[in-house]
Amino acid sequence: MMDGSRGRRGRINPPVLPLRSSISQLSNTVSCWYCDFKFLILNDPLFHFGRRYSRWFRVWFTMGIGFGIATLIGVTVVLLCELGSLLVYRGNTFFGLPFLFTGLNISFPSFVYLCVSSIVSVLVHEFGHALAAASEGVHTEYIAIFLAVFFPGAVVAFNYASLQALPAVASLRIYCAGIWHNAVFCGVCTLVLFLLPYILSPFYTYGEHPMVMDVALYSPLSGYLSPRDVIVSLDDTHIHTTEEWKLIIMSLTEQNKLHSSGQEIVDGHKGYCVPHSLIQESTRSLGKGNETKCPNELTTFVSTPCLDSSEYENNEPDINLPKRWGSFQCLDAMDVLKFKKCSYNKMTTPTNKSGCVCSEVESCLAPVQHPGQQWVELTFSSFDCQNVGRNSDATDSSIREGSCLQTYVFVGDVISMAHSIHLTSYQPRWYAEFAAYLPNTLERFFTCSFHVSMLLALLNSLPVYFLDGESILEGIIHHSFNSLNFSKRRLILRYCLLGWTIISVTLLLQMVLHRVV
Repeated sequence: MMDGSRGRRGRINPPVLPLRSSISQLSNTVSCWYCDFKFLILNDPLFHFGRRYSRWFRVWFTMGIGFGIATLIGVTVVLLCELGSLLVYRGNTFFGLPFLFTGLNISFPSFVYLCVSSIVSVLVHEFGHALAAASEGVHTEYIAIFLAVFFPGAVVAFNYASLQALPAVASLRIYCAGIWHNAVFCGVCTLVLFLLPYILSPFYTYGEHPMVMDVALYSPLSGYLSPRDVIVSLDDTHIHTTEEWKLIIMSLTEQNKLHSSGQEIVDGHKGYCVPHSLIQESTRSLGKGNETKCPNELTTFVSTPCLDSSEYENNEPDINLPKRWGSFQCLDAMDVLKFKKCSYNKMTTPTNKSGCVCSEVESCLAPVQHPGQQWVELTFSSFDCQNVGRNSDATDSSIREGSCLQTYVFVGDVISMAHSIHLTSYQPRWYAEFAAYLPNTLERFFTCSFHVSMLLALLNSLPVYFLDGESILEGIIHHSFNSLNFSKRRLILRYCLLGWTIISVTLLLQMVLHRVV
């Protein structure tokens, strides 16, 4: 945003001193909630650079006028729809803006990324204003970096007398330059994220399997997964990127919606050929009615008949436990995992779909899933094992990876499990302590910068007080209503700004209350 005390057309402000005479008058502001640092070292380089290529910059920033006006109209329409939806539906907004506040409980590293991205996005915004002003011959008085409470920012102050002498179109180039540069920066971030796998390809592999970056202390996987471990599959579905991981987690969550009925279910796609000898040594499940119960360290299994593929064409689990299934057994899940699978699966279909794959001395047992819980098989490759394999004579990576595979059964809420670990789609070709974190750092920085820059462009497009939307709206009114006198144009501007400010504050308070309540 630009300095509000100097960058407005038609305001009765005291004239500022020339740039070189104001150097000694600059003073930094420090208070309990706000502090800034003003500097002049970039004034002359920016001005000379803007004047040297003024012809090209004017074409560039003229494109920004169209984008700025279109964005202002767009956010205005959104505000009207949100207000109408709020009045009609009493809290259920049209575009769902309250969800902008979802997930604000961020960690300290995420807060650092947010602050750094905010500084970069704001500097891109302000340098857009400065270059546009320089191309029009307007001097920059100073550039200031400030910290308001915990959030950083920047501001550019212009020579007011030079701004007043500009035509309306030239002023709009300056006012729209910040929003335009934020939009272009979003495009740059998107392009970098798209090309990042190719840029880092000499040093990293991408899309083989996601690698574990961090495991939270409270994670149910903390005793099994470690940083640098590689996740190979989830429920027999191979995973190559973090996006595929998220999609599988969402798919499993959708399947788990059947648990909302409060009934225990058996997933028809999960079953194991368990020897009769192990079943005879197991503990029978106890329960009341349709509920089953096993000791905490054991899992409830139920014997199933020969599975027919026609029963599972819809890819849905069976709920009718007492009517369709056999006796319940309490077994150790890790012991059961050692045996071959007997359930029908569209990805691995037996030749005889209607026949049993278990032998005569085995029975097909499937885990019973309690309400709110899921049985998920996580297959991963340990970093320590892979590291030992690299130093051995095993040159075939597939053989080395196969010998390092481990499977862990997670029973619980898959969303909580997924949120407790942090993954990356990149694996370093040469293992160094810092190398594993570089792609993830770049990804998070450019992703956060994209969102912050986009939010900054949208917020500054709002036709409210103290933002760039005020100056853009002022320039539009002065350019479009030349037939009206100055006082009437100022009156129209004042009423528009007051109305949109009240609407914006009302919607903002509604979103905050929606988040708190």
